[in-house]
Amino acid sequence: MALNTQGILAAATVAMYIPFLFTSFKVASKSGIWRGRWTSLLVFCIVRVLGGTFLVVAEEITPVNNGLYTAGYLLEIVGLSPLLLCTLSLLRSIFEGPDGEPTDNTIFNSFQLSNAAGVLLTVIGIATVSRSSSGSSTLRKAGFLIFAVLYIALVGICIFLWTQIHLVMKYRKRLLKAISIALPFLAVRTLYGVLSTITTSTFTSSTTSSNTSNLAEFNLVTGDWQIYLVMGMLTEYAIVIIYTVSAFVLPLDQDFKSPDLQEDEFPLNGP
Repeated sequence: MALNTQGILAAATVAMYIPFLFTSFKVASKSGIWRGRWTSLLVFCIVRVLGGTFLVVAEEITPVNNGLYTAGYLLEIVGLSPLLLCTLSLLRSIFEGPDGEPTDNTIFNSFQLSNAAGVLLTVIGIATVSRSSSGSSTLRKAGFLIFAVLYIALVGICIFLWTQIHLVMKYRKRLLKAISIALPFLAVRTLYGVLSTITTSTFTSSTTSSNTSNLAEFNLVTGDWQIYLVMGMLTEYAIVIIYTVSAFVLPLDQDFKSPDLQEDEFPLNGP
């Protein structure tokens, strides 16, 4: 059975992220898989490979298996979560001391809890779409509203760090520049996620669209594939490239080995 356009894009996603699956595992292993700053990047790559695989397999199987479509689209939607968390982890690392912890974790813990709430609401909203269309739509919109607010929070943290740039150490300063370059791409991806959530009401196989709203082209299942390619796939890929290159070229641990840095004197990590 020949793949349709969405199947081809899903196959392309798998091919694009398999190399990054290995590179992200390598960089995550260096800083610790469970608590490292690059772990969320690895999770994101896994989500993209699995989601693309589900959609490709769903296209090849007859009769239609809607469960595979739902799983694939679910992973496509919640994939924004680890990308937000990865950005947070990198911003958090700028506040770190040599022990790998910032003085105050309150903001970062709140962000992680809010992100988890957004994922939970989105997953429940997709899982219950066949039982309560309006209720599930409300849950999904609430989930992505949380993601949008979290993106704004990331921008706020980034702006704060730029106001304190004189206190940011050498390699972390370069990391902040990389994050700042990635944020516009993340903004477009977040916007696409919000718009696709508003317009998508079913997450199964479909060849025609009954959505006649002005935003129908953003429908994840039946919308314009060019919009999905540019606002979804390519923006994510740009972010992953930026973060992966940063992981390989920025020796963040060297910041604490500078001869000009006095013992127990770590900018942005003081009480």
